[in-house]
Amino acid sequence: MTTSKTDGPDFASSSLPRHLGRGVIGFGSLIGSVAFIPLVGPVSLLLLPIGALALRGCPMCWTIGLMQTISRGRLQRSCEAGRCTLSVADRDQARPTESVTL
Repeated sequence: MTTSKTDGPDFASSSLPRHLGRGVIGFGSLIGSVAFIPLVGPVSLLLLPIGALALRGCPMCWTIGLMQTISRGRLQRSCEAGRCTLSVADRDQARPTESVTL
C-alpha cells in the first residue's frame, strides 16, 4: 500500500529557513503581544492570532515541525509482514520523496 505522506499530522515546512522564519514571526508576535501591553494597551493582543497562525497553532506544533523538517528525507520507514522498521536513508535517496511504502 502506498500513501502520499505518513499517517500522522505533518507540521514540517518545505525548507529549514522557511520554518525558522515562521518561528521568528510566531514567537516574536507572541512575545510582542505581551511586551507591548504597557505601550499600546490591549490592542497589542491582536498579535496573538498572528503568532498562533505562524506557529501553526502552538509552540509545540512548531517544534514538532522543526524536527520533521530536519529529519525529512533522512529517515525511511518500511513495513513488511506487519513489522515496521525505521532506518537511515541512503545519501542518494536523502531527497524528500512524495510517497512512502507502507
